[in-house]
Amino acid sequence: MQIRDLPFTDPGEPDVRSGPRFLYWLGRNQLGGQLKSLAWGLLHQCGIAGLPLTVGLAVQAAVDRSGNRLALAAALNVLLGVAIAVGEMMLHRTAVTNWITAAARVQQLLARKTAELGSVLTRRVAAGEVVAVSTGDVEKIGWFVEALSRFAAAAAALVIICVGLLIYQPALGIVVAIGVPVLALAVLPLLPRATKRADVQREKAGRATELASDTVAGLRVLRGIGGEDLFLGRYREASQEVRRAAVRSARMWSLISAVQVLLPGLLLITVVLYGARLALDGRIAVGELVTVYSAVTLMLYPLQHFEEIAMAYSFSRPSAKRAARVLAIQRVTDPAGTDTGVPSGPERALPSGDLYDPATGLLAPEGRFTAVVCGDPDAAGRLADRLGGHAAESDGLASVLLGGVALDGLALDSARTVVLVQDKDPVLLSGTLRELLDVPSSGQVEAADALAAAQCGDVLEALAQASVDDGQDPMGTRITERGRSLSGGQRQRLALARSLVADPEVLVLDEPTSAVDSHTEARVADGIKRLRAGRTTVVFTSSPLLLDLAERIVFVHDGEVASVGVHRELVHTDARYRAVVTRETDEEESKTMAQAASRAMEKVEESA
Repeated sequence: MQIRDLPFTDPGEPDVRSGPRFLYWLGRNQLGGQLKSLAWGLLHQCGIAGLPLTVGLAVQAAVDRSGNRLALAAALNVLLGVAIAVGEMMLHRTAVTNWITAAARVQQLLARKTAELGSVLTRRVAAGEVVAVSTGDVEKIGWFVEALSRFAAAAAALVIICVGLLIYQPALGIVVAIGVPVLALAVLPLLPRATKRADVQREKAGRATELASDTVAGLRVLRGIGGEDLFLGRYREASQEVRRAAVRSARMWSLISAVQVLLPGLLLITVVLYGARLALDGRIAVGELVTVYSAVTLMLYPLQHFEEIAMAYSFSRPSAKRAARVLAIQRVTDPAGTDTGVPSGPERALPSGDLYDPATGLLAPEGRFTAVVCGDPDAAGRLADRLGGHAAESDGLASVLLGGVALDGLALDSARTVVLVQDKDPVLLSGTLRELLDVPSSGQVEAADALAAAQCGDVLEALAQASVDDGQDPMGTRITERGRSLSGGQRQRLALARSLVADPEVLVLDEPTSAVDSHTEARVADGIKRLRAGRTTVVFTSSPLLLDLAERIVFVHDGEVASVGVHRELVHTDARYRAVVTRETDEEESKTMAQAASRAMEKVEESA
């Protein structure tokens, strides 16, 4: 896989049972790139390993005053130099390619999971953690994948050098062959503690990132209540915890680095002293001593890769664990789906009909405007996700049915074609208004009609004034990330217009007018009813203005449908419904019920 071929056509199905398993899966999927990098790494490392031999040949040729052998040594040095240059260049190229492609694969997996789960993802995982995984954690995972092949090449080079020294000069080679494994394994007792400290650092850094992300998202609210200093203090404390954890982790890694310098130095001193004694005794030639000394000196370079791979794994393992935790969140069924109950073939018809939830008993008749009242906002959000077939995991409840077809049995694209769920806190991506409204749709609802129904006139005026075009076209005005340049009500109405443009078979809206004033809310409610005439619309709300226009109201209490009717009827006949809609306290509710009972008694007495 080359960088120019990105993105992947299919990033694959990751093994998310654990962080190490995810890293193994990632490396296995890049086996070709790893083997290329290993081959170039071996060329580079073996070129370095061959330098001591040519240096020793040159020294011995100078001692023996042999011009031919000196010229041969020089020629071999040139060849080794070319091998080292080409090997290092291609090793860097292939290793970086492995890094980038691994990071791209993880980012594609995360993007696919985000698209698959939608708003359910942030209910299961903090938004800051998703950001941390898709940025810093992706980099750490790519680092390990990139370092793996270079480590393998270094380890192979060390084996080759040790075997070569045993053959070339057994007396000194045996010392090197015993010492090198000790050097390579000396840091193992320190790795668990270093890994633990790295995990703590990553955890604290992730918390600080989540806090920063949440603070930025709620900055307008914080300023409104004067809470900037409070949250700034919290973030300052969190960042100091990250700093202290990073210092503790760095101390351990500095100790490992010191060991990696000290022990090879001791081995080098041992080889020099022992080799000098052998040379004085005439058991080895001076050139052989220089060759062994140079080989041991150059072995320090591949040994550095042992420390690097240990650091890369220690930092990437918690990152891979976090990525696996996010990627492990599943829809109830496979995103590919089976489209159970839907006719196959190019002319297959998507399901239509009444929307029914067996778990709660909620029924939204086809082509009607149904309002759902639920006292618990969180429960309302979960129920809205269920109605769209977007539940994140199986909860043991029966699937929602559309025209008798289970939504959980549909492929994800089919389910989202027929049912669209607008979250209570919809997100506006950065771009122009025209791009915002350019969504997959039936083509039967024009953008102008949707904007009018959502009462976006003031938004269009504001965008027209901010337009850089001479014609002051609001459709070409750029909207900032998450619509931060707009008020909460304006963002909400633009998101509603986007949903209306999509014109799905079933539209589920969760509190679509919670951020607008009552006058605008009444006009928005009328616009929704008018534009969605003949289409199935389900609105989760407790607003009397919306409820009064609904053709059918379903009151859900404790996870079950408690009553069904119209607003003017239910507000008089169902005390629990009235309490939710009118925001009555228990005391006020008791007083109202007492007054109703008193009036009933008076009527009975008058009749008597």
